[in-house]
Amino acid sequence: MSKVRKTMESVLENVSHYPFKVVFWDVGERTFGRGEPEFVVRFKSEKACSRVLSNVNLGFGEGYMEGEIDVDGELERCFSLAFIKDARRVDATWANKARLLLLAIKNRNSMDGSRKNISHHYDLSNDFYQLWLDPNLQYTCAYFTDPGQSLTDAQVGKMDHVCRKLQLRAGQTLLETGCGWGGFAIHAAKRYGVKVTAYNISSEQIALARRRAAEEGLTDRVTFVHDDYRNAKGDFDAFASIGMLEHVGKGHYSDLCRVIAGTLKPQGRGLLHFIGKNSPRRLNHWLTTYIFPGAHAPALEELLPVMGKNDLITCDVENLRLHYARTLEHWLANFENHVTTVEEMFDERFVRMWRFYLAGAIAAFRYGGLQLYQILFHNGLTSDIALTRDHLYRCGEESQEIRTWNGSM
Repeated sequence: MSKVRKTMESVLENVSHYPFKVVFWDVGERTFGRGEPEFVVRFKSEKACSRVLSNVNLGFGEGYMEGEIDVDGELERCFSLAFIKDARRVDATWANKARLLLLAIKNRNSMDGSRKNISHHYDLSNDFYQLWLDPNLQYTCAYFTDPGQSLTDAQVGKMDHVCRKLQLRAGQTLLETGCGWGGFAIHAAKRYGVKVTAYNISSEQIALARRRAAEEGLTDRVTFVHDDYRNAKGDFDAFASIGMLEHVGKGHYSDLCRVIAGTLKPQGRGLLHFIGKNSPRRLNHWLTTYIFPGAHAPALEELLPVMGKNDLITCDVENLRLHYARTLEHWLANFENHVTTVEEMFDERFVRMWRFYLAGAIAAFRYGGLQLYQILFHNGLTSDIALTRDHLYRCGEESQEIRTWNGSM
């Protein structure tokens, strides 16, 4: 038995919290844990096994992408092993820390860097995303009022949930940064009567967003700006950022907060919807290398103090962690239903890479430290906030009276 295999078996003995089998390149195999294996991991070469021992997240992901590692059974269940403390100890070496530092420098979020990082992921192809997202192309966490609710309805529910939190009313103005394909901006303008200005640096997304607004006859109420959020200007009643903060980068939270404070009217309302973490920690090495360069999921303690320094007063925080796990399950199922088309558009390596990403994200939200936060805040102190949360759960009631500390509105 090779030294590499012995070392791998020794590591896996410490993480066998449920039964699984490993088949090695030398035809040998071993079952860890008690009972019938829930999945099988196949190492097709000694090199693939060595890469995992060197850096479990990067090595496993690269090995799976290249077909040197296979998994029989539920991929996300297998990935949950990566979130067990003992399995991560091989990532704590100085060499791996140095790699992460160099990667962070390479993918820094300057204006030019941000354009490059965003283009890497979001400019792949609108046709690709239309295969597996909902009709409104919402590429962020949905809001399920029932576990069996459809993805389409849950994504509309998410947009309504945000609009109700912001207490949007007809005639108000809304600034959105990182607007994706424009689904939320169009929804807010169409169903809540607000006038929206939305910023995005993805050329593919902004082109489709503008086309959709024209088809809906909303070009007089929705303006899509192809520019960086740091260049946003104007005077707005409300602010929304849904799924953009992850791409801002830890060193630029103050930039975003200054933009919000400078464009949001005194006592105006804002909402940040973003992937976060339990405690300050870098994102998965593989994820920031291949899927989201420059990304960082902040802990609340990394963000809230910066908001406070800019007089953005937090008034409500909600965690939708399991809602995102369910959203990702829908996305992965849709992706698998179109896998032949995806392979024709790209190649087998791309298919394996995105399957690894989506399944790994499910595991991270179910078993790991990823959270989905919605932070509602005001630009300075105000009494013009909802008395209770009751209005958030009156689904389908866009126009409704909201009781506030200043009276009804």
